[in-house]
Amino acid sequence: MAIPKYQQIKDELKQKIISGQFENGDKFYTEAELINLYDVSSITVVRALNELAKDGYIVRQQGKGTFVSRARKHKLVEFSDVEIFPTHHDKVTVLSIERGNDVAYLEKLKLKPKQYYYKIDRIRKSDNVAYIYHQTYIPEQYVNPNYPDLSYYSSIYNRFKKDYHIHMNDESFEETNEIVFPTPADIADLLGVDENFPTVLQVKVTQLEATGQILEYSETYKRADYYKFKLSSKHGN
Repeated sequence: MAIPKYQQIKDELKQKIISGQFENGDKFYTEAELINLYDVSSITVVRALNELAKDGYIVRQQGKGTFVSRARKHKLVEFSDVEIFPTHHDKVTVLSIERGNDVAYLEKLKLKPKQYYYKIDRIRKSDNVAYIYHQTYIPEQYVNPNYPDLSYYSSIYNRFKKDYHIHMNDESFEETNEIVFPTPADIADLLGVDENFPTVLQVKVTQLEATGQILEYSETYKRADYYKFKLSSKHGN
């Protein structure tokens, strides 16, 4: 599916702001500069700028120009997994890709009763030891049913980026983590552990920031001996 030109421009400009090329309050590109830079019409540029303004990245002031948004300083708390082993030997295997419309998962994806999703099951191994089992549910519109083989979806975020120009790590998400004990028998079997071996269940929902559409609902089981997390704080602008 072709990505509209205004969306491509918006995403590129958003990345420039996020990456720090512009400071908060800086004067942003003019419409004329963007028309020349991207060789597009003024209508395309205006739409890209309006989308950025709607999402809160820029402020457009009549007679003054466009500026990168200023926000009140606040402290950001970051949560991140800490890899406690080398990941360069990781291998992800797609176990299955199934189309479905179970009511429970339609509700989690905020889809209508007659809509469909795809469930993608994957196992991740490090040095041939299975330590993560992913179950990811994605709205049907974001899955290519003509994928050449299962490995096409070994990296779901890469598919979102290449096929739909969506950078999942930049979108809004919520994630919960809880210790599961005992581990469900089928999960324990996939991870090669006893049911009395604890696992961490990570439930994640990612939304498209521009529209609020849910892009993925995932349930991930991770062996507890491969799990460690870090909390850190910093001041944001």
